[in-house]
Amino acid sequence: MGKCFCDYRYLLLIATLPFIYIQIRLFATQSQYADRLAVAIDAETQCTGQTRLLIDQISQQRGRILSLEERRRQDQECKHLRALVQDLERKNLKKFVGDLQVPVAAVVVMACNRADYLDRTIKSILKYQRTVAKRYPLFISQDGSDPHVKSKALSYDQLTYMQHLDYEPVHTERPGELIAYYKIARHYKWALDELFYKHGFKRVIILEDDMEIAPDFFDYFEAGASILDNDKSIMAISSWNDNGQRQFVHDPYVLYRSDFFPGLGWMLSKSTWDELSPKWPKAYWDDWLRLKENHKGRQFIRPEVCRTYNFGEHGSSMGQFFKQYLEPIKLNDVQVDWKSMDLSYLKEDKHVEYFSNMLKNATPTHGADAILKVNNIGGDVRILYRDQSEFEIIARKFGIFEEWKDGVPRTAYKGVVVFRYQGQRRVFFVSPDSLREFGII
Repeated sequence: MGKCFCDYRYLLLIATLPFIYIQIRLFATQSQYADRLAVAIDAETQCTGQTRLLIDQISQQRGRILSLEERRRQDQECKHLRALVQDLERKNLKKFVGDLQVPVAAVVVMACNRADYLDRTIKSILKYQRTVAKRYPLFISQDGSDPHVKSKALSYDQLTYMQHLDYEPVHTERPGELIAYYKIARHYKWALDELFYKHGFKRVIILEDDMEIAPDFFDYFEAGASILDNDKSIMAISSWNDNGQRQFVHDPYVLYRSDFFPGLGWMLSKSTWDELSPKWPKAYWDDWLRLKENHKGRQFIRPEVCRTYNFGEHGSSMGQFFKQYLEPIKLNDVQVDWKSMDLSYLKEDKHVEYFSNMLKNATPTHGADAILKVNNIGGDVRILYRDQSEFEIIARKFGIFEEWKDGVPRTAYKGVVVFRYQGQRRVFFVSPDSLREFGII
């Protein structure tokens, strides 16, 4: 019996061994499948990520395609609109698209505390600006808080009012200087920054609150805008001639280049203001512009007959030179068709030739008694001056401006000052350096 029990346990052990083996194999197989399943899950996750990435890329490409299609559609529409505009222009319907034109320039009147002067200036401008208001939007920029000036400006619906309130104390650099010149310089910088950078104008025409304008003022500056855009040797266009008194002018159609900044009604471009604004002076901004380090050899266009008239006997300069030089100024009264004028002679190379020919045809003379000699000479005359002192003596005898700035006489072009004398004939004040530069000696 005991033997049978022993055999039974032996058989049971033999039967258990395969079972254990099977369990071990089953566990190994399960582990292997679990590893494969984990790898499969990782692969699926990676595949899902790549699929999503591909979907995102496809979406981006689709967006780009749609954007390109939209851009192509807009280009086609623009071409269609351009063709339509050209067709309208061919049919003389330019007025239809006139409202779409960008302004030629903003016009700003710099004011402070002279309400009566400002009113006269605004009325003069509006007389000729109404028909071109969209191309020359009008601004009044007041420095300070004079209530009469503000009220006067706001009484006109045809303009935009700006106010510069500056409470920062002024510290003059030299004793006895007028604070007004420092405030004026601050006001100019603020107003021009506003018009160029806040309002985004490409050009600005600057006037003062004691000026009247000529009938062709806006046409003149439209012609000047083209010169300013295309000739980088020109810094600004001015409507003023310092020697524009009635007795010294004749031809309203003639323009000149000048190395001397005239001011008193002038147009500046944004690209030039980008250069000037960061270094704008604390005071005497107009004389600062006349320094060679600032205009850097660039010149200014000026007319023979002024397109502005300055009636401001009372102001910051206390009427300096008013009776002798400002009151007798001739304001142009001829409606010049500037669009039909050939102004190519104002290009730098052509103007040198143009001016040189006039000088060569002028009868030369010199000496302190030059005015007596001129009276005995018919036609144009050129008078030689050797230095500033001699220039001032001769200029005083004729009655033109004697003043120089940074080595340049007022109105001078390459050292030459020209004005009319006793009618149509020209008188040229010429230095030896000028004659050499124009190839005359």
